Amino acid sequence: MPQMAPLNWLSLMLFFLMILTTFIILNYYIYQYKSITSTMTSYPTRNTWKW
Repeated sequence: MPQMAPLNWLSLMLFFLMILTTFIILNYYIYQYKSITSTMTSYPTRNTWKW
């Protein structure tokens, strides 16, 4: 289409880098890991104090 403004490679590269960084940041903050300490069962300890 001749009436559209041509896109140069610099604007396309900046657009790609913005989308890439947004995707990386969203994947970093959306991912929820299960911590190891929550899955471990804690056993009650008896107090053997003599006072």
